[in-house]
Amino acid sequence: MRILHTANALRSVFCRGYSVSPPIRTMATDIKFNASLSRTDPQVQPVLIIGQLRHLNLLKFSQLAGKLEPRVNEETFKNAIACLHPAPTDKCSLYLDVATVAALPLKASRHNTASRAHSITRLVKNHVLNVNEESVVLVCERENLFASACAVVRAFPLYSRKTGNGNGGKSPSSEVGDGQPSRSVVNVEFVIIDKDGCVEQEPLSQDDINCLNETARGIRLAARIVDTPCNEMNVDHFIENVSEFAKELSIQPQIIRGEELRERGFGGIYGVGKAAAVPPALVVLSHEPKGAQETIALVGKGIVYDTGGLSIKGKTAMPGMKRDCGGAAAILGAFYAAVKCGFKDNLHAVFCLAENSVGPNATRPDDIHTLYSGRTVEINNTDAEGRLVLADGVCYANKDLKANIILDMATLTGAQGVATGKYHGAILTNSEPWESKALQAGRKSGDLLAPIIYCPELHFSEFASAIADMKNSVAVSTHYFTKKKRTKRKLKIVENFQSTLLQLQ
Repeated sequence: MRILHTANALRSVFCRGYSVSPPIRTMATDIKFNASLSRTDPQVQPVLIIGQLRHLNLLKFSQLAGKLEPRVNEETFKNAIACLHPAPTDKCSLYLDVATVAALPLKASRHNTASRAHSITRLVKNHVLNVNEESVVLVCERENLFASACAVVRAFPLYSRKTGNGNGGKSPSSEVGDGQPSRSVVNVEFVIIDKDGCVEQEPLSQDDINCLNETARGIRLAARIVDTPCNEMNVDHFIENVSEFAKELSIQPQIIRGEELRERGFGGIYGVGKAAAVPPALVVLSHEPKGAQETIALVGKGIVYDTGGLSIKGKTAMPGMKRDCGGAAAILGAFYAAVKCGFKDNLHAVFCLAENSVGPNATRPDDIHTLYSGRTVEINNTDAEGRLVLADGVCYANKDLKANIILDMATLTGAQGVATGKYHGAILTNSEPWESKALQAGRKSGDLLAPIIYCPELHFSEFASAIADMKNSVAVSTHYFTKKKRTKRKLKIVENFQSTLLQLQ
């Protein structure tokens, strides 16, 4: 046993040092979208029915009988619906734990998605049984179908290194004859309610099913990359993933990395990643169909791990920084899904990949880098690295790819969580029409957005530098000001309290 442990430890060291990609053991759950309701016995194939209460009340038992009989009768179904009082959600068992109906929140404000996607994901996570095969039935309007489907997909991440039976981990009892882990299937089916409150009889088209399948794969791909730790998802591994999907799309990736980045003027990406054992890279995928009218570039921040550099993060802030490549992972998933669904305009995906590490070659505060745009930046915070790699990627999209629409995506700053919260991503743009489209897309997909202020002429002075075109972070941390103001406010409260006590005496 000690020999086995030693061998595993050595293998981990060599994998990290030489970027050998280990086989990814994924959670053994497949998601299958069906065009219409299939007939199943809940005792054999458990079923979870989810919908808004007003939609569930419109259903007749006969419309769901194929998923519930012979275990559930009409009276039980009606009584269960009558018992639902969502606050914010509620569920009722129809037959043991294998047939369940759940109601979504009653209200959705204008900054929420009408699909209640976040609640769908939670309900699916909490109430699927993870057996060989089961069904999730979504009762919704057609306009909420896409977001509802995406919400179910998010409940089934792919990455796991658990060795037991839970969460798809590999164990002797879960293997089939060829040594591969057995797979479970979740069938996702829909009951569509039209504007008149009637159930649509027409099944989903094959184009609808293909769109949902490709989108689901894109979502799970992005989630797997984000969930994978850096010893298995460094820059080399990320490029392998990009190349794998590029091959499937018949696209040849363009890769610029290591010293070539420095030679070609990509000072932002090179400066952030030069201290890491695995060199940084700029990777580009291009989809250029005939008859294209627009050229769109998607630029993703791919910091595979962010220690903060020499402005190093603390022990509580650093765990979880494997997720700092979330922007690039999302861009890869979106690019894949768009191309597979027949995107008709020119579409480029630009991945700015680096590990913000600590070492003899690490960028120091006070260093000055020249970005791909030719502008110089004084580094006053090596933990503000995302904007540096994105600056090179966005400039490349503009200068070399001639994109007239550029969207960059990044896990850029903790300030976003303060500004827009944990449910809404922040959108910062110089285009009001595209801001509106992005907000609409967020509501339709369940990935919510909220706008933040775009006014560079008022804010850019905070980045002023005496020796370069700009600094990469504000001169004095807003956190410092916030903390100082809080301290002053507390002192003032104490003074007022003491003054009140003196007056009472």
